[in-house]
Amino acid sequence: MSIEKVRAYFRPLGREGDILEFPVSSATVELAAQAVGVIPARIAKTLSFLVEDHCVLIAAAGDAKVDNSKYKAMFHTKAKMLTPEQVSQFTGHAIGGVCPFANPDGVETYLDVSLKRFDTVFPAAGSSNSAIQLTCGELEEYAHAKGWIDVCKGWQEL
Repeated sequence: MSIEKVRAYFRPLGREGDILEFPVSSATVELAAQAVGVIPARIAKTLSFLVEDHCVLIAAAGDAKVDNSKYKAMFHTKAKMLTPEQVSQFTGHAIGGVCPFANPDGVETYLDVSLKRFDTVFPAAGSSNSAIQLTCGELEEYAHAKGWIDVCKGWQEL
């Protein structure tokens, strides 16, 4: 269901045909990297958090981890990830298919700077066996991102 929502979202942009569907799961960074054929860092994982009473999504590189102190400095609260039920309730996507676009009103999306080192990245496209290749500029545009933030660690060493 969710991949159809994403496909409909991309149709007016002429990009619905660019959604990649795999015969295998791409629900984790490692599985998605294998399905796409790229290093895990190029998978744009979308992490979902509860900030006050609304959902905040952060798309980050597959090798990045949220840094609690950076997160707290940005959002003025402790990082609290959504439960699988809350993810589905807030975004309409199931865990493994959460993407930074085609989300309901009120969902805020941010992009972590860990993605900027790649020409293109692969976020999920609404299901646990889909992705789409986008430039960072396209990702920012299609996600209606509120901005680029720096809340992750673990990737700078590369």
